[in-house]
Amino acid sequence: MILFFIFIFILLFLIGCSLLYYMWRMANQNNVCKHTLSFDTFPKSFEEVSIFFISDIHRRKISEKIVQEVKGKTDIVVIGGDLTEKGVPFERVKDNLLQLKKIAPTYFVWGNNDYEVDYHMLDSLMLEHGIKILDNTAALFESAEGEKFALLGIDDLKYGRSNLNVALSDSSEQNIFRILICHNPAIKRIIQPEHQISFILSGHTHGGQIRLFNLGMYKKGGIEKFGQTTMLISNGYGTSRLPLRLGVQPETHLITIRPSQNDILHH
Repeated sequence: MILFFIFIFILLFLIGCSLLYYMWRMANQNNVCKHTLSFDTFPKSFEEVSIFFISDIHRRKISEKIVQEVKGKTDIVVIGGDLTEKGVPFERVKDNLLQLKKIAPTYFVWGNNDYEVDYHMLDSLMLEHGIKILDNTAALFESAEGEKFALLGIDDLKYGRSNLNVALSDSSEQNIFRILICHNPAIKRIIQPEHQISFILSGHTHGGQIRLFNLGMYKKGGIEKFGQTTMLISNGYGTSRLPLRLGVQPETHLITIRPSQNDILHH
């Protein structure tokens, strides 16, 4: 009988270790999800614009594999918040920024975990390396024909620093195509039709990070539509608290935006 219980204990121990290893391996995958989104309001003279979107890096080091996969195919890099968190060496953050800069001009919005570190130092680090911070501001892009689209970024919702109206006033031209980056997808509750925001990029939820029987603290990320707005919620690249995932893979995104006569999503 004692031998039987020892056998069961060893078996359960091995199963537990195998599960933890599997969850660790999943958390360290390097996935690039490719999306093509067509909007009838996107300026035709741009033909198409490709955005590499990465959020929730936290403690991870960005893989060279991902950089090589999207380099040469990307016009804009967007960091959707939680670039870092408490305890992450600034040297690692710097290395991650330099990796992303290899791809294309890079833009950043603040996430809640970014404020766990010396955010003044983080701000200086990004300015030093030419990373454009979109904190309630907009960047405008103009084609040779004079058509424009705007990339808006607002600060994280958690600390009351976000101000969508200020970002909108920075892109106040009528009928301009607007892409909004906000770390927290709860921004959805604030968006109104008069804001004329066509596309939103967000992260924060990690897709629940650990899901059992497809249940988690948050729903899985993906593309959804409400009103005239399309929203992409990323499962994120890194992890929070535990370096483990189950039932939801890490992801980055290569998003191609094109003009069309109809709103069509290909995922």
